[in-house]
Amino acid sequence: MYPHKYLFDFTKAVFEKMGCGEDDANIIADVFIAAELRGHASHGMIRIKDYYQLWKAGRINVNPDVRIIHESPSTAVVDGDGAVGMVAANRSMDIAIEKAKTAGTGWVATRGSNHFGIAGYYAMKALKHDMIGICLTNANPLVAPTNSISRMMGTNPIAVAIPAFNNPPFVADFATTPIARGKLAVAEKKGEKVPYGLVQDNTGKPSDRPEILKEGGSMLTLGGDNLHGNHKGYCLSAIVDIFSAVLGGANFGPFVPPSVAYLPLLNEKTGEGTGHFFGTMRIDAFQPADGFKKMMDKWIDTFRASKPAEGYDKVLIPGDPEREKEKLLVKEGITIVSAIKEDLKVIAKDLGINFE
Repeated sequence: MYPHKYLFDFTKAVFEKMGCGEDDANIIADVFIAAELRGHASHGMIRIKDYYQLWKAGRINVNPDVRIIHESPSTAVVDGDGAVGMVAANRSMDIAIEKAKTAGTGWVATRGSNHFGIAGYYAMKALKHDMIGICLTNANPLVAPTNSISRMMGTNPIAVAIPAFNNPPFVADFATTPIARGKLAVAEKKGEKVPYGLVQDNTGKPSDRPEILKEGGSMLTLGGDNLHGNHKGYCLSAIVDIFSAVLGGANFGPFVPPSVAYLPLLNEKTGEGTGHFFGTMRIDAFQPADGFKKMMDKWIDTFRASKPAEGYDKVLIPGDPEREKEKLLVKEGITIVSAIKEDLKVIAKDLGINFE
């Protein structure tokens, strides 16, 4: 078990050694550790190796000029200049919040970025401003559309954070695939199989092998197959891709730069880098904030009071599992899979820092 503060300090040191400034390294480490604490290890320490290899391959800019290249009173397009995704995303969400303070809502499309960790981190930034936060991003193409074996889309998550009055906030943060790519990577590190309905081989046959992506296989969209509605997952993923990329001028679909170094960059591109989309809505632009938040309390209490199915103790509200996990891991520490630990030791040695 590792105290989260130790892992934060180590992650910050890694990115400072890579050449990031202290403020940027703080943001990057904060997002990594937030993922671990919220139970999303697929976006936590396992990803440091990916970022490190991308940096060594010259595919990440550690001293970017993140800037607005187009704007209106309530909207902006931000160019991330090849930044570590957390840096471009954090700045973009801050801009969306500032827009909403004056215009009521704020909408930012970001291009020229990279993988940015968990989408929920950015959506939740709006909560302390009595705003609803929205975050979308496309990702490297490992997902096949319905009825296809071509890898055309990413896991393309959606995150929405809504404040309440006395209750904790509603926080939905989910991929538009049945499993995140990082969770496949964790399963592979552990030597585990995965359930059928998550991935397929390069002929379209169902597979239970998480490493199938390295052999030309693909992930499936939310639903898994036609019978279980994977065409709806395809629609959700497509919406995220269009908002994140086409709207702001990033690469869409199969042209998104891979966030792992073992996949080469394509010669063809449709825009600049990976794309994100951020939204903020000031609650008092619709009604007094306290009134809305009290209504959200009622909504949450009503759904919590619904009768659980046999075998379940209670009905959860989006955000509950992550909050419970965070309380536990802050107290007990974070477990790192042995194979991931070895990767971190190699990176630490290369950079001249310690990982115990």
